[in-house]
Amino acid sequence: MKEFALPIRFGIATSGSLIAYFLILALFDMHTNVFFSLFNGVITGFGIYEAIKYFRSQEGERFNYGKGFTAGLLTGGIATIIFTLFFTLYCTELNPDFLQQLMTTWFQSFQDFEAIVFFTVAIMGFATTLVLTLSFMQLFKSSQNTKKKSA
Repeated sequence: MKEFALPIRFGIATSGSLIAYFLILALFDMHTNVFFSLFNGVITGFGIYEAIKYFRSQEGERFNYGKGFTAGLLTGGIATIIFTLFFTLYCTELNPDFLQQLMTTWFQSFQDFEAIVFFTVAIMGFATTLVLTLSFMQLFKSSQNTKKKSA
């Protein structure tokens, strides 16, 4: 369980950043513009990168690709789940008109719009998590060439 503490902490911090960003956009009534959600990838990427980097510094020689990959996936996965839950709460309880505003602005022809939006938020988060974790692990993995030279 101790090995999951760091990704959980970074996942919660990342989701907090995503929620804060969304609420700041809502404050300026810019949260219905779907193009601003592209910055969510930057926020999630930063959280994953920092989690893997910090995890690597803690693990030292014990760090390997599998552990780093797991840390990145857990960080992004936890952030995505928490943000999706917040987004669902926001759309259903805090601002029930939000989905209607979003639909009239961008998506006028969908029947099951609510389900599509919640599904899309979750899938975008998980896809971003997977792609960014794979990308960042290329930076953090130890090179096989340096291991051969030292042997």
